[in-house]
Amino acid sequence: MLFNKEQLGRIYDRTSGYCHICHKKLSRANYGVNGAKGAWHVEHSKPRCDGGTDHMNNLFPACIGCNCQKGRSATPVARRRNGKTRAPLNPEQRQHAKFENGVAGIVVGGLAGAAFGPLGALVGAVAGACVGSSGNPDRV
Repeated sequence: MLFNKEQLGRIYDRTSGYCHICHKKLSRANYGVNGAKGAWHVEHSKPRCDGGTDHMNNLFPACIGCNCQKGRSATPVARRRNGKTRAPLNPEQRQHAKFENGVAGIVVGGLAGAAFGPLGALVGAVAGACVGSSGNPDRV
């Protein structure tokens, strides 16, 4: 199936530009460019040969290696081979998770810094917020 730029953009954004199988960062510009850094294909979560469709809810970005290796296997099986249990978060979910991680960092950093007094609590809270919100929320 051929995809236009709008469709490719929507598919790419579904996982914030990460392979939905191994979570490797993909390059929006390298769709279908074998050998290029971050090259990717549109992958059918449920393969067409097993009754999957070209409906947008069945289409995800996957690095070329993962897409070729997956073949007819189920997406959860392919993810488990890569130590993953779910697809990467979409942009809204990612932003929410980073916010929650930042809040948790504030609490933990503030409590840890409180051992050094009020200034320590403030410094700990700021450091915790920075560390908590900067990490990749796609851990599994």
